[in-house]
Amino acid sequence: MNETRGQFADFFSRLLKEQPLGAFGGIVLLLLVLVSIFAEFLAGHDPNQMHLVDRLTGPSSVYPLGTDQLGRDFLSRLIYGARISLFVGLAATTLHVVVAMLIGGTAGFIGGKLDLLVQRFVDAWMSFPGLLLLLTIMSIAGQGLLQIIVILGVSSGISNSRVVRGAVIGIKENDYFLAAKAVGTPLNQILLRHVLPNIMPPLIVIFSITIGSIIVAEASLSFLGFGLPPGVPSWGGMLSREGRQYMEMSPSLALWPGLCLTVVVYSINMFGDAMRDLLDPRLRGGEGSYGAAGKHKRGFLSRLLNPFS
Repeated sequence: MNETRGQFADFFSRLLKEQPLGAFGGIVLLLLVLVSIFAEFLAGHDPNQMHLVDRLTGPSSVYPLGTDQLGRDFLSRLIYGARISLFVGLAATTLHVVVAMLIGGTAGFIGGKLDLLVQRFVDAWMSFPGLLLLLTIMSIAGQGLLQIIVILGVSSGISNSRVVRGAVIGIKENDYFLAAKAVGTPLNQILLRHVLPNIMPPLIVIFSITIGSIIVAEASLSFLGFGLPPGVPSWGGMLSREGRQYMEMSPSLALWPGLCLTVVVYSINMFGDAMRDLLDPRLRGGEGSYGAAGKHKRGFLSRLLNPFS
């Protein structure tokens, strides 16, 4: 227990020393999670409660960031918008990883005609412009939280299935994989003991980097009117409705949602890049870890995620 605790402490110490931007991103991500969990306590008002007499007022003791065109507290809407963005990002990214693992992992492991057929399907899917494809599907499925999670998760998962396929094909060429097949190891044990643990690093990278892309995609769809319904406090929706229509009268309506999106997506990308550099032993001592990672012993998380490397 003490050894595991010391290895975790060593990992976070390396994160702070070798990846300061990644540590900053992790702190911002932690704050986003806390804000999302305690949104009811942090928000001073109901995000959808309207006070028309207070419409488009400036910052005050009652409304720290002012109000929108319907008199709703803008800070409360930003706080609840953080919850929406985080929930959509985590849920859609989880679905994204599952879809990529099922499609890419199956095609790479079985190979042959199935792999050829799946890759031609992925090629055809990626030939469509991404935003146009999302707008077309959303116009058919309609607005809603469930619809946007499923559509963003599945569509992006199909595109990233190639990364998982490449990782699985690389594992199949290793000696321990061939030895396991030669001695007659059951298929389920090969998958659980040899394939899945060794594709965890790329899956972690895909997960951490895709969260930011999913949040931006949700904001883009909401900005264009194809995402979440108008009553849902979404950062992209705020930029589209309040921000675009009343930006000249109250510039903060566009400034704060855009600033929140920029900081959160940048922080998530920095944190994901730092996690990749620290957890993937193949990157030790490279430029991504400032050349100092090779001086440290292999940590608990790296051994857990790469038991055969």
